[in-house]
Amino acid sequence: MNRIVKLILKNIFKVPGIYIRLCRYAKNCGKYPEAESWEYIQTKLQMLLPTGNIDLQVSGIENLPKKGGFMLYGNHQGMFDMVALCASCPLPLGVVYKQELKNIPVLEQILRITKSFALDRSNPRQGITVMQNVQQEIEKGRNYVIFPEGTRSKNSNTMGEWHSGSFKCASKTGCPIVPVAFVDCYKVLDQKGSKPVSAQLHYLEPIEYDEYKTLKTTEIAELVKSRVQQALDKYTV
Repeated sequence: MNRIVKLILKNIFKVPGIYIRLCRYAKNCGKYPEAESWEYIQTKLQMLLPTGNIDLQVSGIENLPKKGGFMLYGNHQGMFDMVALCASCPLPLGVVYKQELKNIPVLEQILRITKSFALDRSNPRQGITVMQNVQQEIEKGRNYVIFPEGTRSKNSNTMGEWHSGSFKCASKTGCPIVPVAFVDCYKVLDQKGSKPVSAQLHYLEPIEYDEYKTLKTTEIAELVKSRVQQALDKYTV
């Protein structure tokens, strides 16, 4: 049985209530404390993982800055990456995502709640606006994740090319950069059936502004990617 189908069937009576509450949070983002809606999202995702036979192993949460206003950059293995982040990151987190995901029920509400931004990869001007919006939110103390590959890697734990433009968000705000390594996360949805599967998420040591302030965005991208690659080499069996 497909893993997503199994998840839905096992939680069929819970899904309507979850969806209704997410809609309420999404329509009234200013009414409810962000910490409340984030905790709700996190709790429900943590509840769903065991029902999907998913063992998510997380390390390095202590590396996350205690106060908001940081960027996460990591390799991209699929839609489960964001589930893993939402289920484990103690602080609210937004994401820059491809606009094709914008109208998927449940996901749409979560993206609105987290003040995430849709990116039209065919429109460079719109991309600039999105990056500017992220910068403004970072300066307000919010946190965001960007996958510099632009799309998921289809070669298991091997990364694709990283695009340096996304690192302007960090360089222009001077915020800490937290590299994130996803290991075997692709297996969650790519593996046929719903047999038990293990995936890993590693929050690496943050790169403070003093360490990258003199670097070009291409050099920052290379630095962060090298940290992620080191983690992949360490944790990939």
